[in-house]
Amino acid sequence: MDPTTDNAGQGGDAGTARTALEALRAEIAKAVVGQDPAVTGLVVALLCRGHVLLEGVPGVAKTLLVRALASALELDTKRVQFTPDLMPSDVTGSLVYDTRTAEFSFQPGPVFTNLLLADEINRTPPKTQSSLLEAMEERQVTVDGTPRPLPEPFLVAATQNPVEYEGTYPLPEAQLDRFLLKLTIPLPSRQDEIDVLTRHASGFDPRDLRAAGVRAVAGPADLEAARAAVTKTTVSPEITAYVVDICRATRESPSLTLGVSPRGATALLATSRAWAWLTGRDYVIPDDVKALALPTLRHRVQLRPEAEMEGVTADSVINAILAHVPVPR
Repeated sequence: MDPTTDNAGQGGDAGTARTALEALRAEIAKAVVGQDPAVTGLVVALLCRGHVLLEGVPGVAKTLLVRALASALELDTKRVQFTPDLMPSDVTGSLVYDTRTAEFSFQPGPVFTNLLLADEINRTPPKTQSSLLEAMEERQVTVDGTPRPLPEPFLVAATQNPVEYEGTYPLPEAQLDRFLLKLTIPLPSRQDEIDVLTRHASGFDPRDLRAAGVRAVAGPADLEAARAAVTKTTVSPEITAYVVDICRATRESPSLTLGVSPRGATALLATSRAWAWLTGRDYVIPDDVKALALPTLRHRVQLRPEAEMEGVTADSVINAILAHVPVPR
């Protein structure tokens, strides 16, 4: 396949779709240096019709990553900066009175897009945070009793800062559980940081992705074909039991006050299938489950205060569980 703008979005064949989605990494790398795991996570979320929570300090290209993904997939994207005074209608849209017709008409909010970047989502009050819940779960927005469907595909990529806790509103467990994955965006390595500075010294402008050479290599039709193929990926009873055993072990961990719910187990099964398909298999193996366990489960558990004081993290608890739960042969 020649991944050009002309044929992007015209896929229908599962093999062609996989090739197109594999090309995303190289295309996004033209704008974002060294964030392959995050790119893969966003693609997995799109395949599973899920949403992503991105955690990282400011300046690690979270916004640029989402914009580059949208550009490489020929998808519309909008960004909302969440602030303490943001109202639900600022996200979903509202009814506006038209003096010419003497009637109210609906003015769509930024949520009516394919990729919504919800920047610093934990800086806005719970009322506004909850305005996203219906959009994320039902893929629609209800204003004045009228449901309005959102575009397809639809993904919320929400960012939160792990450092600045002052003036933030922690996301409630119910909303955290609606995110399919929580991806951590690390600071770049020394060489990656050198590459970033070299690009900027050569004239790279993060606001002009076209000038950086980012082009559409896949489209909505490729996503649809890929999603259909993922649903046909075989899951053996042993793998299903393995996923359940991992999730049940979190509920029995002495380090946790909250374990993974059945929704979390369903999410882990879905992300494992998507990862198996992306790597070229039509069946799931235990390594697929292990590869997606951390990003799928880390935000669905809650540490005991005493464990947190001892330096225990959600990741370390899940890794210990993965090491303890018997792996099917």
